[in-house]
Order: sequence, then C-alpha cells, then structure tokens
Amino acid sequence: MALKLHTESLQTEPPRHGEATSAMSAAPRAKPASTVQKWRHLAMQREVIVLLAMVLFNLIFTPHFWSLQTFNVNMTQVVTIVIVGIGMTLVVATGGIDLSVGASMAISGALAPMLFLNIPGPGGIALAFVLPVLAAALCGVFNGLLVTRLSVQPIVATLVLFIAGRGIAQVVTDGSLQAFNTPAFQWIALGKVAGVPFQVLLMLALVAVFVWVVRKTLFGQYLLITGGNEKAAYLCGVPTASVKLIAYTSCAALAGLAGLISISVNSSSDANVVGLGVELDAIAAVAVGGTALTGGKAYIGGTLIGALIIQLLRYTLLAHGIPDAAALVVKAGIIVAAVYVQRRAR
Repeated sequence: MALKLHTESLQTEPPRHGEATSAMSAAPRAKPASTVQKWRHLAMQREVIVLLAMVLFNLIFTPHFWSLQTFNVNMTQVVTIVIVGIGMTLVVATGGIDLSVGASMAISGALAPMLFLNIPGPGGIALAFVLPVLAAALCGVFNGLLVTRLSVQPIVATLVLFIAGRGIAQVVTDGSLQAFNTPAFQWIALGKVAGVPFQVLLMLALVAVFVWVVRKTLFGQYLLITGGNEKAAYLCGVPTASVKLIAYTSCAALAGLAGLISISVNSSSDANVVGLGVELDAIAAVAVGGTALTGGKAYIGGTLIGALIIQLLRYTLLAHGIPDAAALVVKAGIIVAAVYVQRRAR
C-alpha cells in the first residue's frame, strides 16, 4: 500500500523536460472543466443581457419607466420573489421542489396581525416577527419529513400544504380581511435607510448570506453533492436527510418572512391573496437564474437576476395593456425555455 501511494504521489509531480510530450497529451483532460465554466459564464452573461435589453426596451417604449415611483414599485414587488426564490434555490439544489411557499406566506401573514393587534406594546411587535416565521418553518419541517422519512416525492409532499396551508390560514382568520396601520411592524417593508427601502437592503443581505453559505460552508457542499447524486453522497457519509430537511425548513422560513413583507406593504392580510402564485414566480426565477431543476447546482445570484427578469417582464406586459392572466402563460413558457437551455448547455 505504501508503495502504491508513493507511486501515485510521483505521478502528480510536475513533468520534467523530457516528459513534455506526455504532459501535452494529458492536457486535454482539463478541457471538460473549462468547458463547464465557459457555459456557466455564458449563461450568466445571457441573463444579464436579457435583463439589460428589457430595461432598454422599457426606457424607450414605456412611459414613465425612468421615474422613481416605477423603480420603487418594481423593487417592492421583486423583493418577495427574491426572498422566496432563495429558499426555492436551496430546495431545487437537492433535486426537490416546494409548491407550498405561497401557503407558508399566507400562514405567516395571517398570524402576524393577530399578534400585534391583540398584544399591545413592543412585545406584540416582536412576537409578530418571530412566531409567524417559526410557524412557516414548521411547515418546512413537515415537508422535509415527508420527503426524507416517508420517501414521498417532493412535488406530492409539498402539494399537501399547497392545498391545506392556505385553508389553515383562512380558518385561523375566519376568512376575514385583517386591516391595520402599525408603523412599527410595517417598517420592515415601508422603512428606509439612507433613502433606500429597508426591504431592498434586507433582500440584498439575504442574497449575500446565502451566496456565502452555498459557496463557503460545509452545508453548501453537502447541498450540491446531495442534489448531484444522493445515493453516492449517502454512501460517502453525507447526512442527506438532514441536508434536505434544512433546505425545506429554510425555504419555508424565508417564505414566512416574505409573507410579513407582503402584508406590510398592503397594510392588510387576506389569506386568500397573500402569496398567491408566488410558487410559479420563484420557480421561474430559479430556472432563469441558471439553477438546474434536476438538482446539484445553486446559483443564488442568478436567482436574483432571474427574479428581476420575471418582475420586469410582468411590468412590461401590464404597462402595454396585456392582462396579468397572460403573464402566467408567458412565465410558464419561460420555465420551459430555461429548462431547454439548461439541457443544451450540458
């Protein structure tokens, strides 16, 4: 064994002058890695080019697109997509999907007003930020246990809360609209820091944190390995079940946070509306951002760009008189196109 290890170590030494021919013959082996990097780089360029092209189109053809009000409207609407999209990226990276993020938003958005409207003072505000997010996280734990312990397919496991979760929110609120005017709570969405909306700063901070988590932490490595080949990862000692459970829990918790922002913007909470259709937006943002829906990849920065493209597309269609219902068809087409491009890039 020692002799074998010694021989392998000799093979990794730099080639001598007389071994130039063999070194040149070995060089093409590095080509696949460089090809993958080029495809990834080109994909990111393509996304940026599409985003810039849409901005340029609107600057030329859409009235008042350059106004500060339009910018604030678009940024306000994209924040929730990005935050939910970050969690969706983690789940998709494991090879799964979460259809219940909208329901998690609805549950969180239903619980928060019940807390700060019935518990006076800062204590009620604090509980309204913490408990709803924890409740949403429990939804993620439920999804994760179905996937990992009962081996239920992710699309089926999350479909349970997709159906029941919004019903739970409606039962809790008796199906009624909760209107409020609570600046201390709504500051998360309406407050500004140095003229910049706080929710935008929060979104960018979350993007930065999860980019670091995916790229620099052991969990990030486990996440990608699990999505790439779960069976091989398990045999190598990776706690694949725990990785998936954390991914689904994080996704639901982020959806819960997005629910708080959503109701704060609207100064009301309606379980029938909060988070409605956000699943499609998040999945589209993830796919357009370059994360493979088959798992093994997680581009958080790409999800940010994808969400900007999705939101700008929606705004462009509405600004030019195309109904929002048609935007759903367009977004579905974008997902199909993104998956096709990913397959061609392999």
